[in-house]
Amino acid sequence: MQDRMMAKEPNIDPKLLSPYNPTSTEDRIYKLWEESGFFNPDICVEKGVTASDADYFSIVLPPPNVTGTLHLGHAFEDTMQDVLVRYNRMKGKKTLWIPGTDHAAIATQSKVEKILSKEEGKRKQDLGREEFLKRVDQFAQNSHDTIVSQIKKMGASIDWSREAFTLDEKRNFAVRTAFKKMYEDGLIYRGHRVVNWDPKGQTVISDDEIVYEPRKAKLYTFKYSKDFPISISTTRPETKVGDTAVAVNPDDARYKDYIGKTYEIKDFCGVSLSIKIIADYNVDKDFGTGALGVTPAHSQVDYEMAIKNNLPSVTVINEYAQIIIGGENLLGKKTTEAREVVAQWLRDENLMESEVEIDQNVSTAERTGAIIEPLPKLQWFINVNKPIASRDNKTLKELMLEPVASGKIKVMPDRFEKIYSHWIENLRDWCISRQIWYGHRIPVWYRGEEIYCGMEAPEGDGWEQDTDSLDTWFSSGLWTFSTLGWPDLESADLKNYHPTTIVMPGYEILPFWVARMVLMSQYLLGDIPFHTVYFHGIVRDSKGQKFSKSANNGIDPIDVINEYGTDALRMALVVGVGPGNDTKFDMQKVKAYKHFANKIWNIARFTLSNAEGITYNPNFTEYTDSEKELIKERDDLISEITREMNEYKFYLVGEKLYAYTWSRLADVLIEESKSILSGTDEKAKLARVQFLLGTLVQITTVLHPFMPFITEELWSILPTENKQLLMVTKWPK
Repeated sequence: MQDRMMAKEPNIDPKLLSPYNPTSTEDRIYKLWEESGFFNPDICVEKGVTASDADYFSIVLPPPNVTGTLHLGHAFEDTMQDVLVRYNRMKGKKTLWIPGTDHAAIATQSKVEKILSKEEGKRKQDLGREEFLKRVDQFAQNSHDTIVSQIKKMGASIDWSREAFTLDEKRNFAVRTAFKKMYEDGLIYRGHRVVNWDPKGQTVISDDEIVYEPRKAKLYTFKYSKDFPISISTTRPETKVGDTAVAVNPDDARYKDYIGKTYEIKDFCGVSLSIKIIADYNVDKDFGTGALGVTPAHSQVDYEMAIKNNLPSVTVINEYAQIIIGGENLLGKKTTEAREVVAQWLRDENLMESEVEIDQNVSTAERTGAIIEPLPKLQWFINVNKPIASRDNKTLKELMLEPVASGKIKVMPDRFEKIYSHWIENLRDWCISRQIWYGHRIPVWYRGEEIYCGMEAPEGDGWEQDTDSLDTWFSSGLWTFSTLGWPDLESADLKNYHPTTIVMPGYEILPFWVARMVLMSQYLLGDIPFHTVYFHGIVRDSKGQKFSKSANNGIDPIDVINEYGTDALRMALVVGVGPGNDTKFDMQKVKAYKHFANKIWNIARFTLSNAEGITYNPNFTEYTDSEKELIKERDDLISEITREMNEYKFYLVGEKLYAYTWSRLADVLIEESKSILSGTDEKAKLARVQFLLGTLVQITTVLHPFMPFITEELWSILPTENKQLLMVTKWPK
């Protein structure tokens, strides 16, 4: 194209005489942006590029975990946010994008424990809590530094002066404040409940941190004894030594006569049982035998049945997934071994009726891979069903549901509203304590039977702080306002930028993060955390598979940037990908957008080669009718994409700008300009040059949110009277 577009060696900026080189451009441009201070909205106001009374646009970066490096999913997420941030800054809004990282307690501690074991053959207990936490802090810092450098490479125009960390001092103060208030309001309590126990990680995990793995299992159907009237089915016969009831549907005619009766079983694999027949409408009478063995200590559902029916609870399994009752045949055995012991006993006693292989979803811990054991434990919980006097006697569940149901919070795409509502309606009390060292330590102290909850340790001797840490999502739930100065209600940032405008997480963390941010903001501030939730999908490989270590299909975004440039990667990630949709990452698409960057460069070279000594005049009026039509076409496009940007349809805008720039401007308008510019009509030539300059200025401006590096570089070359940085130049009207 260089040969076709240039008839002579032009007197233009030497950079334009060579193809666009992102490697020599991007770091230099980013440094220019940082030094300008314009990532900070306060500086924008101070330097007069933003009006002090302008509307605001605010967004918090979903904080990446300090467990390693960023992947293409982060690059996708960062690009989408930066597109909106740059657009709104150019629209003249006070625009704040807050960066930060998440300490990701379980994940980060688990990583350091693995490193410690592999490199030194040690456990965390060998180092002690204080020394081990120093190691974790160093690991987290190194990971943080890598993440920050990657975010900068993506061109993120983010306010680094406000950077936050979910475990820093300010966030720790916010966490203690929130915990204390919830404790005093009776929302946080300590109690014995069945929780998800990770025997490998030796900690509780939440329902959301469970991964369900499809595995083969056996469904055993049997009776407890020869004279027991009802058969039951289970995949875990080893837990049946802790059964205290059998539940049947009250409408099941087969079992009506047995409801309320209790059967004493002298010997069930060496253990005596007392089994009461109870009625519960949750039992599916058409599944299996229509009867369910109730093990209150090792099932959430069974625990709730036991509470309703005042049943005793017998703990069968300990924290190491070993059996702790029975004789020598069971005691100390792992659950998988004990399963076969009980199954064989049932066979030997002729109590086994059938054994059928089935497909089963097994609960495993996301971080360690261990099979989850539901266990009764003394833990800290948040009550989601307790009326809150300061919030019109609404429960946390109601506070979470209302703003989405009323439309106060807009969900994009709206199909996720049902998922959100369903998750909350089925939400149990949130277990917030974790048996790990890394994280926000629970601000509760004990002395004998005394319990104290406060911001600092109580005065006096003999007090010991709770050794547990808080679930990471507790601190993450405060993210939109703890980053803006809360709990200081007079904080300027909190007053000026909250509720935030939009949040843009992946749909897979809807229950983890989004719902909890609504919970915390509604309860602590009496307001929503954001006006819009824009859920993006997952970036997959070219075959549609998830990127993973096991699939060996990972792609480092920095490698892509080094080869093709950031602008090409950004366009390849966001163009054509609507909210909530997964996308296949294709390197050919990145290559195509590298060609597009060069096309823009060549358009500029051609235009400026034919505009030597001419400055773009936005007030020029001597256009021909043809050019007036072309200007209207261009202005109509800008009106259309401006409306779509306001509607968060940037994925369509990118497509339209690509199509106009390549197929219309380069392929048609520049080609037809050649005959005009080589002609003798000076008025026509000047009009065409002004049109091309104006179009180049406009296209460079509106492409800036998508391709910030090449457009900022071109802006410094364009012959305009506006010499400020493109990033704070006003969006065209």
